[in-house]
Amino acid sequence: MTNVIHDRRAPEGTERFSKRHDFDADGQDDFDAAHELFADLRARCPVAHSNDMEGFWMLTRYEDIDQAMSDPTLYSTAVQNVVPRVATTGRRPPLHLDPPEHTPYRKAIAPLFRKERMRHWDKVVREISDRLFQDLPAKGKADICADFSYHLPIHVLAEFFMISEEDAMRIRSIGQAFNLALQTKDFSEIQKHSLVLYEIAQAIIDDRKKTPRDPGSDPASALLAARDAEGNPLPDQGILGTIRQLLVVGIIAPTTFLGSAAVHFCRHPEHFQLLKDTPERTADITEELLRLYTPYRGFARTPTRDVEIGGEKICRDEPIALCFTSANRDEAVFECPHEFRLDREDSRPAIAFGRGPHRCAGEPIGRLMIEAALESWAKYCDGFISDGPTPMTTWPEYGPVSVPVRFR
Repeated sequence: MTNVIHDRRAPEGTERFSKRHDFDADGQDDFDAAHELFADLRARCPVAHSNDMEGFWMLTRYEDIDQAMSDPTLYSTAVQNVVPRVATTGRRPPLHLDPPEHTPYRKAIAPLFRKERMRHWDKVVREISDRLFQDLPAKGKADICADFSYHLPIHVLAEFFMISEEDAMRIRSIGQAFNLALQTKDFSEIQKHSLVLYEIAQAIIDDRKKTPRDPGSDPASALLAARDAEGNPLPDQGILGTIRQLLVVGIIAPTTFLGSAAVHFCRHPEHFQLLKDTPERTADITEELLRLYTPYRGFARTPTRDVEIGGEKICRDEPIALCFTSANRDEAVFECPHEFRLDREDSRPAIAFGRGPHRCAGEPIGRLMIEAALESWAKYCDGFISDGPTPMTTWPEYGPVSVPVRFR
């Protein structure tokens, strides 16, 4: 297995082949701008092309995205897995591989999220969430992202990898720098910080080789104990890439999504009251918020041959962004898609954690973090009032990176 991702950017000094330009992807959005753009594209140009970020296609309709995720032989994730292209330092299974090559990595980590294991995490994550949030309302104001939602996944990460708080804080610091480089599209900085994360991942693996732990609860030990279809150990570079992927994959999305949820509650205090009054509906509220504010707009696939989608010809190896954020507000699937409704009878489930062979393996703990956060909010305060601007993340995520609030 190679540890190099071939960079197909056009050489400096050459002109990229210019396609039609249906929308601008670059630039900072306000909170609603992305949804306004996607609604416009669904209506006039559901299979759209942008010349930004090296050029890419984007699918905005639910059905098109669902079909692309369901056929890994035609739509590969091994060439480019997000828009913009940021992975240049190595393959990071299972996301960067197609079946069947990705399958042993999925099988190795899947038991870490089984129902029995999640019963353990249920208590741990809720205790972390309460500890991080309970003292904030007394201060009168806070930044929901900077003071809470950015810390929550880091503390969960430390427990998940069985690493020290000090090491977790180091990952947080590097992750913050990595995210800043991603926002500014500073690819040299992205690569620099990514390599440091590889060093941290290697240190975790080296420790587990010396002192193995229970493969049913420790990610590195699970990967070291795993075997492929022929009974061989997984290659060292594949294990390294998987640990590197797991270290940061769950940091940005929970931060931005919980920021979006806080903005929603600022705008709709009646929905926060509903959260307080009906704690038994927290899971339903989580699901509807995930549909409305899905934090992924740039997961990518690359066709292995020329394809036609919605009347548009897309050539082999041209990147396609699967815009979950748009799919979950598709008028053809969801009635009154921009409204928060808990009485939905839509026949199709929202695409929040993906679909098919690359559905997010960590979905159970991701949902748990969100539900725990909402429960902490409802337990310790009466709601939020917006107290400043909410700057947004850029591709491939969607959501605010800062949500200043005053507490009701």
